Amino acid sequence: MDTLTTFWHSFKRQPMGLIGLVMLIIIILVALLAPLLAPYDPKAAVRVTLDDIYAPPNAQHWLGTDDAGKDVLTNLIYGSRVSLTVGFFAAFISLIIGGLIGIVAGFYGGQVENFLMRLTDILLVIPDLPLMIILIAILGRSLSIIIVVLGILGWTSTARVVRAQTLSVKERKFVQRARAIGAGNMYIVRRHIFPLVFPLMVVNAVITISVAIYNESVLAFLGLGDPTRLSWGQMLQFAFTRGGMSAGAWWSIMPPGLAIVWVVLALTLLGNGLERVFNPRLELHHLSVGPKMVARPAQADSREATPVPAGK
Repeated sequence: MDTLTTFWHSFKRQPMGLIGLVMLIIIILVALLAPLLAPYDPKAAVRVTLDDIYAPPNAQHWLGTDDAGKDVLTNLIYGSRVSLTVGFFAAFISLIIGGLIGIVAGFYGGQVENFLMRLTDILLVIPDLPLMIILIAILGRSLSIIIVVLGILGWTSTARVVRAQTLSVKERKFVQRARAIGAGNMYIVRRHIFPLVFPLMVVNAVITISVAIYNESVLAFLGLGDPTRLSWGQMLQFAFTRGGMSAGAWWSIMPPGLAIVWVVLALTLLGNGLERVFNPRLELHHLSVGPKMVARPAQADSREATPVPAGK
């Protein structure tokens, strides 16, 4: 409990992190309360006329309608569920894989580290988007497959960060003392390495969520999303391929685009705030002047020589 209190007091001093947290909470509440907030049922049959296709915003449809005559606001609210689901679950998979590989490589070193880091380097240099397209084209376009693909391709940055932190932690004196008294490797990893590495894993996972949401939107925009689940990327894909641009229906394009920007920005700000809390050295700069770096006022030296009278 004291740890959480200390963390919250430190986090409150990060205004950008607080803004990101509030933005993320808002969109999560929108996704959870979708049946209560959405003005229409997205699965309900709609009798469509020509006037209902790409109808501009009005009293009945605050954000207008799409090419099928359905309410854009309703699609936007329910689309948040798919985008957030993909982001959080894909980041969870990346966190497990990257954390495990990073800790093993940093702690054991040697040939194990060389093999795991070369594997990481190979995946880092391969462009993610073409590889995602190939895997999804082969495995299928279901939501679960998209989550797994994004998860197994997004762990490389986490692995490198965790490995670097593990290399630093395992050389500290308390780890050497634990090893000297006979502590096993699993005990050292569980009690000493993992608790100090986990905060960095959380920070990296927050950033990975935003990357996964963005990648899912890109895949859906390219027509590789789950056709049975409406997401923000799929809304953009429908608007571009079904005449939304030529019809000048900006209301079918801007809301999902701004929603993606909202979530990515929220997670970026939150991740930046968490990183500054867990790594206070980021707050300091070699040219900065803080309250602890103000020059002290000059004081009279007790050993100062007294004036010598003239003639002596």
